[in-house]
Amino acid sequence: MDHVTSRPPASEADRHAWAEPGVEDLGAGLYRIPLPLPGDALKAVNVYAIAGEDGVDLIDAGMALAQARERLAEALGKLGFGLGDIRNFFITHIHQDHYTLAVELRTTLRGQIALGEGERTNMEAIRAVGMGRHEPGFIEMLHAMGAADLADQVRRLMSPRLADPLPRLQWSDPDRWLADGATLDLRTRTLRVIHTPGHTRGHVVFHDEAGASLFAGDHVLPHITPSIGFQPAITRTALRDYLGSLRLLLALPDSRLLPAHGPVRESTHDRVIELLAHHESRLERTLEVASGDPVTAYQAASAIPWTRRQRKLADLDPMNQLLAVGETAAHLEVLVFRGQLARHTSAEGVDTYAPASPQPPDTRPAEPRAPRTPAPRTPRPAP
Repeated sequence: MDHVTSRPPASEADRHAWAEPGVEDLGAGLYRIPLPLPGDALKAVNVYAIAGEDGVDLIDAGMALAQARERLAEALGKLGFGLGDIRNFFITHIHQDHYTLAVELRTTLRGQIALGEGERTNMEAIRAVGMGRHEPGFIEMLHAMGAADLADQVRRLMSPRLADPLPRLQWSDPDRWLADGATLDLRTRTLRVIHTPGHTRGHVVFHDEAGASLFAGDHVLPHITPSIGFQPAITRTALRDYLGSLRLLLALPDSRLLPAHGPVRESTHDRVIELLAHHESRLERTLEVASGDPVTAYQAASAIPWTRRQRKLADLDPMNQLLAVGETAAHLEVLVFRGQLARHTSAEGVDTYAPASPQPPDTRPAEPRAPRTPAPRTPRPAP
């Protein structure tokens, strides 16, 4: 939700140049293919094609839209491949702009889908929503955040999409659930699966150590901060998980950053450091807002500026307000974990946050210690 620019572009057009149709040759049989996201502020999603002698493997797949499928077929054609040559779809996370085109293509092609095993919970939640058993978690969460009116607005916006979803497809399981640390041998390169929860529960990145490259999905983006915890199955620990996942990348050798949205960058570490600093700054600001009377996540978000333009929460559209309130709640939960704030849940299920009470010193008298009895000495034999 918050935008953090690492390298300010010369113009807004330059900022989105990466999303233009085409194929970017990244060397050693690796290509970046941006696929369109019509009507989305992100503009496009990067799919990375790893070419081999007998086929091609994709990192992420795009959204199940006719424009995306046509663009992918055209791009692969320039590389001498067709859609039928796709061997594997290695998906970083379950969001539809990464997963759904793979599901559609798998119905008629040979490509196999692999997804992080941490996304099982989100897959189950998506199916439950589709069957009408409950609402999406990102709507249900708003009541506890003190944003019941906003929840009603989002319901009105979402109800036509839930009743007639586009794209229309079954949210079927992948062919393979990927465990943290799994090794993928792609003939031309070897990738290691690294579980990086935060953006979603089961988000993974793919590390090519020999090629000094990181397929980062939405975990590390060059121009913006990814939304935190915007997923069907909500968790209070999303931001804490995300910060831990960022620090995990600093323990790896620095790599070329291959993001899902935005241009390729030479250093993953540089951007990770910026993201960590950004969230620490937001945590400080959130703590200031919650330093007086108890506040809900909605009230705290209303007191914090949003986007690069420092806009008020009320000036955002309902979906972006939802993201802002959810991220504020995630920051408040980190402050609770750190012991700086305390959370109280009302009888109606609404959470409020206030400064944590300092722990009183332990004034209990010390327990008397038993006198130490010297251990018996073993007599030494006479010389």
